[in-house]
Amino acid sequence: MNIVDVLLVVGGLVVLVGGGELLVRGASGLAVRLGLSPLVIGLTVVAFATSAPELAVTIDATLGGEPDLAVGNVVGSNIANVLFILGASAIVLPLTVKAQLVRLDLPILVGVSALLLALATDGTVTAGDGALLLAIIVGYTALALVLGRRQADPSPADTDQQRIERALWMQLAAVAVGVALLVVGARLLVDGAVGIATGLGVSSLVIGLTVVALGTSMPELATSLVAARRGERDLAVGNIVGSGIFNICVVLGLAGVISADGVPVAPAAVALDIPLMIAAAVALLPVAFTGLAIARWEGVLFMAFYVAYTAYVLLAATEHDALEGFTAVMLWFTLPLAALTLIVLASFEAGRRRGSGHPIVPR
Repeated sequence: MNIVDVLLVVGGLVVLVGGGELLVRGASGLAVRLGLSPLVIGLTVVAFATSAPELAVTIDATLGGEPDLAVGNVVGSNIANVLFILGASAIVLPLTVKAQLVRLDLPILVGVSALLLALATDGTVTAGDGALLLAIIVGYTALALVLGRRQADPSPADTDQQRIERALWMQLAAVAVGVALLVVGARLLVDGAVGIATGLGVSSLVIGLTVVALGTSMPELATSLVAARRGERDLAVGNIVGSGIFNICVVLGLAGVISADGVPVAPAAVALDIPLMIAAAVALLPVAFTGLAIARWEGVLFMAFYVAYTAYVLLAATEHDALEGFTAVMLWFTLPLAALTLIVLASFEAGRRRGSGHPIVPR
């Protein structure tokens, strides 16, 4: 590892964040013009825009012969989105969750995550697998847009009206410049990350799961934190859930389609990282279900899990002496305790709603 690689990574991250910010502003402005609800804007337009860095990096890594970096980026980003970013947003402001998320969007996120594991068991995301994932996102997006048009407020707020009146060319220019910056930033980040991995003697998968994944998730982090601070909680949660679906279906799906022999998936990712990605999505279900909110303490719990996961990945990569004890504590104490807490909370909430005569998932 040398200073040039570090500068490439830092510079790439800065360019990616700048490009993502422009893309989010332009895309969300265009979505308001279409009369979409805040939740659906978060689930589709903003989520897809903030996932553009993952798309740029994964496609670049795939074409550049770095499949481990491509897969690690997607899986690591989804883990970071749920545990780190949603956790941080809930700490800033407890997040309310729409019933649609519990009924439709979160189950879809869990479903496509499980589907990725099934597709990757043979060690490759093939062109056929990629086409299937792309077909799923087309259907999901169409459904979300239909629901969003039905739920949209017919009389937009003053802030929305101001955005609608903003010059169309400015929004289109923001989208175009944002995409260009994302392409440049992705190239810098991939080159630097590969150099760091080579210099440290760790795999591209580890770099993808940690440095690159967290770096490409910066637009989601910025968007969700700003949305939480402004009280736009639907946008904060919808952004994360929609980004997770987009990362799997579009980012990996497109990578599988354009790669001649498919995208190889490392056995370590199939055995550990993808199942943990599924576990993070599943954990979000009972948390969102309990009172249709994500409380601050639940955000702290998610953040703690992300720190623990990152520590495990780094300890395993370096074969540190502390790995065995760390694994034992996580496996036999921390994870069972967290699972028990989630089960008790979900059972309590279900009983409370039955006793009050309200449906489990309110309208």
